[in-house]
Amino acid sequence: MSRILLISVRLHDGRYHGAGEGPPAPARLFQALVAGAGLGGPLQADVCSALQWLEELDPPIIGTPRLIDGQSLKNFVPNNDLDAVGGDQRRTGKIRTQKAFKPRLFDAEVPWLFAWRFTSREGDERQAQRVCSLAEQVYQFGCGIDLAWAWGEVLEDHEVDERLAAYAGLVYRPSAGGEGIELTCPQVGSLRSLSERHQAFGRRFQAVRQGRSVKQLFSQPTKPRFAQIAYDSPTIRHVYELREPTSESLVAWPLSRVVRLVEAVRDAAVARLRNALPAQRADIERFLVGRKADGSDEGPTELRVRILPLPSIGVHHADREIRRVAVEVAPGCPLRAEDVRWALSGVELVDGEGEHSTNFVVTPATDQSMLRRFGVGEPATVTWRTVTPIALPEPAIRRRIDPARQALEPKGGAERAGEQCAAAEAIVQALRHARVPAQAQSIRVQREPFEAKGLRVESFAPGTRFAKERLWHAEITFRTPVAGPLVLGCGRFLGLGLMRPVPKCVGVLAFAIVDGLTTPQDPTGLTRSLRRAVMARVQAAVGLGARLPAYFTGHEHDGSVAHSEQSPHLACAFDPLAGRLLVIAPHLLDHRPPMHSEADHWRTLEESLADLSTLRAGQNGILTLRRVAFSSDADPLFATARNWRSVTPYQVTRHAKGVGATTAFATDMAIECQRRGLPVPQVKPIEIHGERGLGLIGHAALSFTVAVNGPLLIGKNRHFGGGLFVPTAASENE
Repeated sequence: MSRILLISVRLHDGRYHGAGEGPPAPARLFQALVAGAGLGGPLQADVCSALQWLEELDPPIIGTPRLIDGQSLKNFVPNNDLDAVGGDQRRTGKIRTQKAFKPRLFDAEVPWLFAWRFTSREGDERQAQRVCSLAEQVYQFGCGIDLAWAWGEVLEDHEVDERLAAYAGLVYRPSAGGEGIELTCPQVGSLRSLSERHQAFGRRFQAVRQGRSVKQLFSQPTKPRFAQIAYDSPTIRHVYELREPTSESLVAWPLSRVVRLVEAVRDAAVARLRNALPAQRADIERFLVGRKADGSDEGPTELRVRILPLPSIGVHHADREIRRVAVEVAPGCPLRAEDVRWALSGVELVDGEGEHSTNFVVTPATDQSMLRRFGVGEPATVTWRTVTPIALPEPAIRRRIDPARQALEPKGGAERAGEQCAAAEAIVQALRHARVPAQAQSIRVQREPFEAKGLRVESFAPGTRFAKERLWHAEITFRTPVAGPLVLGCGRFLGLGLMRPVPKCVGVLAFAIVDGLTTPQDPTGLTRSLRRAVMARVQAAVGLGARLPAYFTGHEHDGSVAHSEQSPHLACAFDPLAGRLLVIAPHLLDHRPPMHSEADHWRTLEESLADLSTLRAGQNGILTLRRVAFSSDADPLFATARNWRSVTPYQVTRHAKGVGATTAFATDMAIECQRRGLPVPQVKPIEIHGERGLGLIGHAALSFTVAVNGPLLIGKNRHFGGGLFVPTAASENE
């Protein structure tokens, strides 16, 4: 049984001065432990024993806050060259040298995490507790100016998984033999090398007499010995096509028999590898089949080879049959990726369950673009849906009803709701087992497919070890984006639980206001604060000396207000009905495709606001924000409707002369709709009033003769969220 030694480190300030572009290496924490333990003198025997035990553990998982570059500060300090001024300390000002400090900034409330896994054997628990005691003596982390404190805990696997799933920073995992970020980690002998370096440091200057003079000789202390370990190495993937033996035509395998396909491909590869590599028979069983040679239990899931059938999806008319499979070999897997590739190449299979038996060959493919449909190589996504159903454990199954007694034993709404809640809870556990780093915000489960031409869950059960009552289709929305591929459940190594990303609405970023909003609400004040935050973060991303385009600022280079027709720019809006802040791209406001430069600007914006969680909104309070999913298919702001009502005040663009306020307001709104390519609506003004320096402001209900698509954001103040409309029933506009 394994346990986890978790050490958490916090700095006294949200500034980190350590060298390197990546996260702080585990070697830094090891040195900090040694330094803290050595403050009182030579290390005691029990301290050395605990640190040597830590050296022998596998590299840890690392959690690090999100780091952004701060401003560089130049200091002039005395150089370590007093001989240049004859040893006169009064002349140290003559040997000053420039030294630049450039910290990386982070949220000081988010600690660094280092999680070592160890086997709970005799004495190991005691050593882990000693390391926890050493953590309490840490006083700096990295550079000497980075004052810190730390604490240690000994936890179960699932407790650490929950911590990492809820962690607000980035998580890095070691990848033995991979090609990811290389970080230094303790290895056997690291403590001894640090002790030798400490002793050599005290002897680095030696006085040597040469004739009548004495010279100082400098010896560079030996460097400490640490291991270079790759973190977050990419998984190696190969794609294969199912082809007819005598032609280049692709063979379509039915989606409902996905488990049979995976088993056939896997068993053929196992047979080849057993004959070619008899010495690796145990590894073949554990990491390809998923069991030990004696069949007792499965191997470690994070190192197993995974075969992923790739149904044809992506367009409405796709038939969802399987013509390709992908094979993933995890970094650190004892089976070489090239050996697995060879074992699968040219495998001949027989589909004998249809009306006519069909032979086909598994052929390596050069085109891997199909993987993009399942989130591979694409930006991370917050919402995912199943293509093949998730197989859940026995406690999450539905109650089976005999078809002959279905009318006599119907399920009530409470029973169905209970089954769905149990399934959602099991999916949360499946996310943990699959080591998905993000928390689920919402989970929707059902037996029917979410999209056309999908299959009900009952279609996947025949011929498998999974009863139909264990199978569920699911749609999961995460709090933070998740990268593909995403495969969940007990059948994730048999082709079940394969998910696809739900295309997000490119052009809208939505942030729910979790806490801190004062009342009454001030939409304009909120959006102005959001706009300032957007510009500040984009400025930090592109460089402090770079000039921001009008796309972000809404102003030309000479400071004049940018006109949306010549220089389209972002709009920030507050949606009072949903309690959220929105950043909306100009192409959505104008109902047109984005230009090339706008697409580039939007990618920069998404990267800049990826970790936005706090907004200082002046009198509106210090807001706690959470990024939420936004789907144009389901959000009311993007609905298609004839009747709309404003939820934020509309400000007239031009005040018509010689007419009353109500007529001027309605006329301006009708003209504004026409300018934006919308039909001229019937306008019903509501709560109109004038404000000095602004003009007429108020709310209105719009009725179009034909249905129009959202979003509707119109008026002079639309780039600050004014004139935001939502669809309503016709009766509400009367």
